[in-house]
Amino acid sequence: MLDISRSLYYAFKQDRPSLRSQQDLALRARIVAINTAHRWAPGAVKMWHLLKAEGIQCGKHRVIRLRKLEGIQTTRMKRFRVMQAKERVQPPAPDLVKRAFQVDAPNKVWVGDITSLRTREGWVHLAIVLDLFARRVVGWAMNSTQAATLPMAALSMALAQRQPRAGLIFHSDQGTVYGCNDYRELLQKHGVLASMSRKGNCHDNAVAESFFSNLKNEVMHDHLFACREEARAVVNDYIEMYYNRSRLHQTLGYQTPVQVEAQFRVLN
Repeated sequence: MLDISRSLYYAFKQDRPSLRSQQDLALRARIVAINTAHRWAPGAVKMWHLLKAEGIQCGKHRVIRLRKLEGIQTTRMKRFRVMQAKERVQPPAPDLVKRAFQVDAPNKVWVGDITSLRTREGWVHLAIVLDLFARRVVGWAMNSTQAATLPMAALSMALAQRQPRAGLIFHSDQGTVYGCNDYRELLQKHGVLASMSRKGNCHDNAVAESFFSNLKNEVMHDHLFACREEARAVVNDYIEMYYNRSRLHQTLGYQTPVQVEAQFRVLN
């Protein structure tokens, strides 16, 4: 037996990293690697699911603690109201959705909304169309103006890509661009039923609102676009490469929209 003092033994034992500490260091390294690999940092719960997908077993609270040690945080941005230009509008359409946001197949219910993104060059406006079934963005458009041509371009993109059958419901708020004659006529031309939230009730269109919240928190909380063209390029990457194909969605059982639609096609 080695002849060492009791105090020296305990000092050595205390300085020696425990197995738990070593595991934490390895886990922190993996968390940093995942965060770096994702252009838009996943939150703690999504990070936990990504680790589980790699076969790494750990608790959610441990992931939260280690993310904080690495200085990885999710920032929430304040919301602001989008002012829309006045246009001749038809009476509001009835609310056909009534907050029933869970849909059993693609191309049954789409939702749409508009938001504004700030750049050093001025504001740029984004309109989206999102399929409720898999929460996939199926159409989007950006412009420096908020005329009805903006959401019409997003809807036209969705119609061209998805080619839905007649009877599809399109749900939006009561913004003037969604109630104007040109927009309503485009819906009618393709057999799409108009549906609108109650006046001033953002919860009636919560899924579209949630998309914009995620976009701004994950892309813009620490970044101001230099120009509208940069904003357009980043939004394109966010929607087409990240949100639809890589981002895990809690409402989808931590799968991506593309995965959920692929599974539906296999089963149907």
